[in-house]
Amino acid sequence: MHISKVEICGVNTSKLPVLSNEEMQELFIKIKAGDLDARETFIKGNLRLVLSIIQRFNRRGEPVDDLFQVGCIGLIKAIDNFDLSQNVRFSTYAVPMIIGEIRRYLRDNNSIRVSRSLRDIAYKALQARDQLVHKNSKEPTVNEIAEILGIPKEEVVFALEAIQEPISLFEPIYHDSGDAIYVVDQVKDEKEEDEVWLRDITLKEAMAKLNSREKEILNLRFFEGKTQMEVADEIGISQAQVSRLEKNALRQMRKYV
Repeated sequence: MHISKVEICGVNTSKLPVLSNEEMQELFIKIKAGDLDARETFIKGNLRLVLSIIQRFNRRGEPVDDLFQVGCIGLIKAIDNFDLSQNVRFSTYAVPMIIGEIRRYLRDNNSIRVSRSLRDIAYKALQARDQLVHKNSKEPTVNEIAEILGIPKEEVVFALEAIQEPISLFEPIYHDSGDAIYVVDQVKDEKEEDEVWLRDITLKEAMAKLNSREKEILNLRFFEGKTQMEVADEIGISQAQVSRLEKNALRQMRKYV
């Protein structure tokens, strides 16, 4: 997928406008009043945001024009649902909306197909497992199954995983007298960067609300790992003052995070 192309869906991406936060706030007031021209200006002023997001999906093999259109749908939904009274930047709200729209598109337009050769390996592996269980009265290891089939253990694992029936992320796996725990509650992709990306955006915005002294203290404490005493020595105040300023800064940030 060639993100660097200039023309995407007839839009010259090299000339996309950029709106300041103040301009977006003014446009939003007009949008809420029904001004269609303001809405069009706001959409065009945020197409760079869509463009930056679709680059995160450049290994999926999907046409960039399709992803851009789907991302624009997510952008429009974000505009329609954004609450200007909330003290949060539009980009912070729009990013997960756009990502979600693209993920739904990728999910709905890509079917999972398992090749015949993979199915054959998987079925042979299951037969070998049954034979070993019957012979040894215990669950065999992947290495034992692979040795019987004469293939690498990685192929066995891949084949068995390929024939597993998909389950819903909202399948309950535990239920007590309280709320149920679902599969989605237990799933985390360590390689998934979206959560980290959104967290970074939120933290930067929250940090921007602090004064220079509070920013310096939090940076030394949580990004450089220094103790309150070390911070006090470095900036020339008492440890008690560092503690008080740190608590106040964290309390202020919680309003935005």
